[in-house]
Amino acid sequence: MPDPQPPKPDHAPLSRAVRAVSGVTLLSRFGGLIRDILIVRLFGNTAVGSAFAAAFAIPNMFRRLFGEGALSAAFIPAYTSGLKDGREHADRLASLTLYVLGLVTGALTVLIALGLLGALLALPRDPERDLSLKLILVMIPFMPLICTAAILAGMLQVHGRFGPASSGPLVLNSFITAVGVVGLIGGWHGDATLAYVLGGATVLSGLTQVLWFRKLLRQHFTFRRDWSGTVPAGRAMLGKFVPVAIGLGTLQLNALIDTFIAMYPIWVGPTLFGHAYPLDESSNIILAQTTRLYQFPLGVFGIAVATAVFPLLARQADQPAAFAETLRRGLRLSFFIGLPASIGLILVRDDITAVLFGRVGSSQAGFDAAGVARSSAVLLGFAPGVWAYSLNHVLTRAFYALGDTKTPMRVAIGAVGLNFALNVSLIWWLQEAGLAWATSLSAMVQTLVLWWLLQRRLRSLPATGSIFDVFTLNGMARVFVASLLMGGLVVAGLLLIPRTGDWWLNLARLGAATVLGTVGMIGFSKLLRIQELRWLFARSTR
Repeated sequence: MPDPQPPKPDHAPLSRAVRAVSGVTLLSRFGGLIRDILIVRLFGNTAVGSAFAAAFAIPNMFRRLFGEGALSAAFIPAYTSGLKDGREHADRLASLTLYVLGLVTGALTVLIALGLLGALLALPRDPERDLSLKLILVMIPFMPLICTAAILAGMLQVHGRFGPASSGPLVLNSFITAVGVVGLIGGWHGDATLAYVLGGATVLSGLTQVLWFRKLLRQHFTFRRDWSGTVPAGRAMLGKFVPVAIGLGTLQLNALIDTFIAMYPIWVGPTLFGHAYPLDESSNIILAQTTRLYQFPLGVFGIAVATAVFPLLARQADQPAAFAETLRRGLRLSFFIGLPASIGLILVRDDITAVLFGRVGSSQAGFDAAGVARSSAVLLGFAPGVWAYSLNHVLTRAFYALGDTKTPMRVAIGAVGLNFALNVSLIWWLQEAGLAWATSLSAMVQTLVLWWLLQRRLRSLPATGSIFDVFTLNGMARVFVASLLMGGLVVAGLLLIPRTGDWWLNLARLGAATVLGTVGMIGFSKLLRIQELRWLFARSTR
């Protein structure tokens, strides 16, 4: 029987925004997947591959932290509020933000570059460590560029242009893929020079994004040097950035810590306090590339839902009933996408890592058999947390829409601390897979804490009720049942195709599992009358 829902407001704008962001993000994630496959084919599970992955991780962290969360989350409510006072006021606020941001990130870039140069001059010569530090030096200018692009993309979102605002990663992937294809055709496998060229392409993609977004904003924004009347608002907005960055950047901070731990054998050495370190020179490239697999569904749908729901929550912050209903819908959509993704990745982990990262035939490009097995173990650790990562983004943005940036920050600090404690414990038994399990477990704890604290906060508002009311719990229970049925169908299909280690057979198993999982989830959703499926495609959701 369908849920006996009471009359609800029209949520078609949320559905349209989710589709727009997801559509563009899907293209960018496919581009990112192609990019990562090329990197694996070029460098394999080698020390050069780990060095490039570490160097790329730092500017990429800023891209995800700013482009997919913190800076936009601090800026969007202030810019939205500024538009209510007129375009000129909003232009002044945006101009002030861009100016201050340019000064701060530019100075930070110079300081980091000087620190890297000092390390290269002061430390004993080590080819692998020197390559890693030089690659970071090449790519660090990407940071101020991507910060600027994030502000411009946030402005596009406020003006309803969600698709173009999400196109930044497409530009990044296009530049790196173009260089990677040339390198692959030229046979430059494991070439350090190619790694430098790829780093330069990354920086150039950041400049291109800034110019592209600025062109799209011509009819909406004029840069102004007169900031009168906006300095207090700008100071308050920028003051929120640090807590927002910590609150929304848990995954990114955890990933950066994981990179430092995985790069220890290259940056420091093979021992720790006289004992053999549990990770090796291949650990970082295996960890970094496998990370992309669980981030694929998270980026396409999980973050897309949070990105789309945030401006709506910001506009409804003074309408408690509408706010609560939009929040419930965002959480249900995130769970509807996140839970099947978790189950699916667990089931296809061996096949997907073999197909994407393994060697084809006699080719020496890609991970060797041991590297593929280690990658599969890492994915098994990351996959159970996909649903939690998705819900965390929505819950955190709900706090921000209410003007509370400190609560998510405190929870995030605790989650990062828990992740680190689990990291340094689990790597001794599970190697790099221990880093993945630590990330998943800390994310699940963070979800539960955020839910509990937000529920307490909403109870003080009139006409909101529980976040997980009877209709929401009913819907999520149906998603849980449908996901289990989908998983059973995939397992049955995989049992019919034996695993032999052949790349083509792995591809057939992966294709069959993907089709069965997709068709099965849609079919079971319709059978169980799960509303989330209809919401994703609804033009009106009254």
